[in-house]
Amino acid sequence: MPYQLQDILQRTRQDPKGFLAECDAVYHQRVSAAADRIQERLAEGGSGIVLLSGPSGSGKTTTALKLEEELIRRGVGTHAISLDDYFKTPDRATAPRTPEGDIDYESPLLLDMVLLDETFTRLAQGEEVIIPKFEFARQMRNDARGRPLRLGKQEIAIFEGIHALNDDIAGRHPEATRLYISARSDILDGAQLRFKGTWTRITRRAVRDYNFRGTDMAATLEMWHNVRRGEKRFISPFKNRAHILLDSSLPYEAPVFAHYTAPLAGALSGVSERNPRWRELHDLVDAFGWFDPIDPALVPPGALIREFIGGGTYQYK
Repeated sequence: MPYQLQDILQRTRQDPKGFLAECDAVYHQRVSAAADRIQERLAEGGSGIVLLSGPSGSGKTTTALKLEEELIRRGVGTHAISLDDYFKTPDRATAPRTPEGDIDYESPLLLDMVLLDETFTRLAQGEEVIIPKFEFARQMRNDARGRPLRLGKQEIAIFEGIHALNDDIAGRHPEATRLYISARSDILDGAQLRFKGTWTRITRRAVRDYNFRGTDMAATLEMWHNVRRGEKRFISPFKNRAHILLDSSLPYEAPVFAHYTAPLAGALSGVSERNPRWRELHDLVDAFGWFDPIDPALVPPGALIREFIGGGTYQYK
């Protein structure tokens, strides 16, 4: 459901701290409802495997950790695991390519589907598996740093990643609970669109990569068109197979991210005019002019967007 710009402006001006708390409470309710459904599926005889998918910038990692936290609070042993650790060490000679000839890092072919299939099967049978470790700095999987995992009765493992609902993963394990997350809500001014839900995700990713991954904002913006192309090809087609749909958008995000308008605007000079998303990226930066900024320091440490702006309570690799 879309948010209304005038409501956001009013709450931002009257009580920004209360506005943030209210929005975060709503998101906690969504997470709690998802935990309810996971437990229901487990009680109905489903496996302890939960597959959490969503496009880039959806907040998958924080949501998996929040689900883990909520389920543990309810007495359910839970383990959050990133599918990023199931990347294969890439072989440049055989890696999938984009139409431009670059390695296609959005392709599910970079994942070790055989190992994932084996992992889910063995976990469902109560056997121990080794969860691998992928080292992004060295672009290789280091099996020596893997960690053991065995699911006890009524225990849950949440595997989160962009391809979690892909046929080669979820399709082989229909007994798993499937969850799809994305920042889906636009911001309207009456009937006029002011800020797209997809813009929330690219902003999250650009700010996170800039702050924590050593990636220049211009590089993130430049490759956004390929990220979106990968979403439409490899991620979105499977979302309707989810048992749970979760909107990760927060009405206060655009005002918080308005603090990053200057570096985002500066990064646009590094995006080629030939980029298919060039016009849209300029529209995105211009759209922050509709909002009164909220100081990021007001964002609670446990909030979802701390995954992207930093200073949060959760630990990310």
